[in-house]
Amino acid sequence: MTIAPDDARRDAHLYQVMREFVASADDTLPGKFEITQEGIVHDMMAPVGPHELTALRLRKRLERVMPDELVAHTGTPDVESASHGIMRHPDVMVIAETDMEVAGSVDPLTLVAAIEVVSRSNPENDWVSKMRDYPLLGIPVYAVFDPRTGSGAVLCDIHRTPDGPRYATRKDFLYGEDVTIAEWTIPTDGLPRYA
Repeated sequence: MTIAPDDARRDAHLYQVMREFVASADDTLPGKFEITQEGIVHDMMAPVGPHELTALRLRKRLERVMPDELVAHTGTPDVESASHGIMRHPDVMVIAETDMEVAGSVDPLTLVAAIEVVSRSNPENDWVSKMRDYPLLGIPVYAVFDPRTGSGAVLCDIHRTPDGPRYATRKDFLYGEDVTIAEWTIPTDGLPRYA
């Protein structure tokens, strides 16, 4: 779809309004806010123990095998593309430490990989909308870990489709198997499950 100049200005204004709301609500309302092309996603539930423990273990396992100049970062900042009207917050982002030396959000084109731990309260955010948004943002590898099922997938090889950029390759795995994210293979044994 082609956006006329008036539509582009309106979309830019709407994105800025959503961005300002998210910034103001972030410290005052519970949960996590992200902006997609459809609008604001609000995961009401604060991440629970298994979610946070999974992100921690993945971060540690990746940092053991990656070069020192890369980090598996958890926490802020967000990954944002104002031109696409998208602001996301990966649970773990693989990025060069020097690419984090920015004021504000991280450029998604600097990420090596984005990793999500599926939320119990909003699994579609990780399995559907981020699977659409991350290739649009140019993030080359997207890994999903699902504590509900003890399984996941690694997606890569962005290609164009009539519906926009999508990942062409998907490798499913079960917890307990080794998984390769970008160039690095880590074990998935001992990752917690939701009760």
